Parts: sequence; C-alpha cells; structure tokens
Amino acid sequence: MNMQCGAKCFVVEVEHNGEKKRIPVTARSAVNARKTVRLKYEEAVKIISVREEK
Repeated sequence: MNMQCGAKCFVVEVEHNGEKKRIPVTARSAVNARKTVRLKYEEAVKIISVREEK
C-alpha cells in the first residue's frame, strides 16, 4: 500500500471464519482503515474494533 500524506498506522481487529485476527493497516483515518479491510476481505469479515497504533 502507498503511504499518503497524513497517514497513520491502525490495528483492525476482525473476526474471520470464527477466529479473531489483528490486521495492521496504514490509512488516514479509522474510517479508511475499515474500508481498506472490507475491500481486501470482500466484506466477509466482522470488524470488531479499530485502534490507532502509537
């Protein structure tokens, strides 16, 4: 993924096929992080939380 101006690292916690995963995502906002995960997994995941990694 390309770095964008103002991008931060987020950790998205998802449930996929009955197991929980933590996915690091680089995005400008939490909304964009959610969108990136949905596009990657084609909405087959349930997003539990999105947190900014510090």
